[in-house]
Amino acid sequence: MRASLRDHRASVLVAALSSAFGVLLLEVTGALSTLVTADDIGRHAAVSVSLTIVAFVFLTIAVYVGAIVTTNTFATIIAGRTKTIALLRLIGSSSRQERRAVATEGFVVGLIGSALGAVAGVAAAFGAVRTMVGTGLIPDLAYEFFPPVLLVPVSIVFLTTWLSAWIGSRRVLQVTPLEAVGASQELSRDESDSRRGRTVAAIVLSIIGIVILVLGVLLGLVSQLGVLVGVVGGILSFTGLVLGAHLFMPTALQLAGRLMGSSAEARLAAANAVRYPERSSRMTIGLVIGITLITMFAVATQTFQDMIHEAMRADPQMYQGVDGVLSVLVTVFSVLIGFSALIAAVGMVNNLSLSVLQRQRELGLLRALGFTGGQVKRMIVVESAQYSIAAVGVGLLLGIAYGWAGAQALLGSIHGSPGLVIPSVPWLLLVLVVAAAATLTAVASVSPARRATRIAPVVALAVDS
Repeated sequence: MRASLRDHRASVLVAALSSAFGVLLLEVTGALSTLVTADDIGRHAAVSVSLTIVAFVFLTIAVYVGAIVTTNTFATIIAGRTKTIALLRLIGSSSRQERRAVATEGFVVGLIGSALGAVAGVAAAFGAVRTMVGTGLIPDLAYEFFPPVLLVPVSIVFLTTWLSAWIGSRRVLQVTPLEAVGASQELSRDESDSRRGRTVAAIVLSIIGIVILVLGVLLGLVSQLGVLVGVVGGILSFTGLVLGAHLFMPTALQLAGRLMGSSAEARLAAANAVRYPERSSRMTIGLVIGITLITMFAVATQTFQDMIHEAMRADPQMYQGVDGVLSVLVTVFSVLIGFSALIAAVGMVNNLSLSVLQRQRELGLLRALGFTGGQVKRMIVVESAQYSIAAVGVGLLLGIAYGWAGAQALLGSIHGSPGLVIPSVPWLLLVLVVAAAATLTAVASVSPARRATRIAPVVALAVDS
């Protein structure tokens, strides 16, 4: 496991984005608090409370997403190093030594990524505020750019990256020296389904999380603190879904596979997508996270605005001046949503590229059996499209549910609130998101597919994968 940081460029980028996201969020929240305090709307305690709660929720989500994507990335890297690990085991290295080596990589990745992100976040916040002051968009007030609280997201990102490397490296403990002389491969569907401990944990976390999420929505009808309960429920339930992805993603992939046609490449792509559920889950979970995040925030923001406007119609005097603050919040959080989506997109592209490159032996066998380079390339693109369709479908459903729950838990108790509402879905934005996801997946699959198909069949079959 003495690999260089070259394998972890995406992991460093994810850590840096997570750190920058958290730092920028605190900087923006601090600037908004300064603006609100200087404005008449600042007399409403509910505004400050809402701002603080939303900042905490976004920070928690940013760190959580970074941790999930980093764990997934390390798991993908370990899957590609199975034979190397087995060779080291064969010559005397222990599984614990190899796992410690991976944890050390995570330590370095977290340290570099969190530091780079902190610098980038402060610089971006300073530049944005000074630009808006210079153009007259906001008044020149005593904005603070280096509060001690900035150490919180930086430290959390560093620790979660380190922990993610340790969790993602658990596959090392399962590698045996015999795999050095045999053909190591991913777990089959039957082998994945037989891992009852993980399956039970996934189901229990999902059920508990959903129950807590519902309680958060109900508590939100009497207190804004309901959203904090909802966040806990959302994290637990989504963690359960990530752990149990091998249970439901094959079904989603099978449904998507039916849309791919009946050509040899399409049929083989459909079979490949469900043959090894863990590999498919790792490749799709990044896109699922991205679509879920964007949809969640889009639905939450739209529902948030609709609920505020309903409350304003009920008591215009109470909410006088809120429109300006609401517009700023929507703009700021739209940018922060982009950060979350970028974190997930980086993880998805990295995992897709790594997975294709790690399948050179499999691709070489297809070439030896008569598949042309063009057919193999089309198979990979179709397979990627299948992943995209399945991930987008799952992400849209989860995002709408989580987005509605978040807005409802936060604003269900405000003065003039209409109570329980139906989700407000910005369909045009979601159509653009689906198109972007399809484009991203296609672009991410073309380059590694071209690189893999350039290798002669005999050479590919000799590659340790």
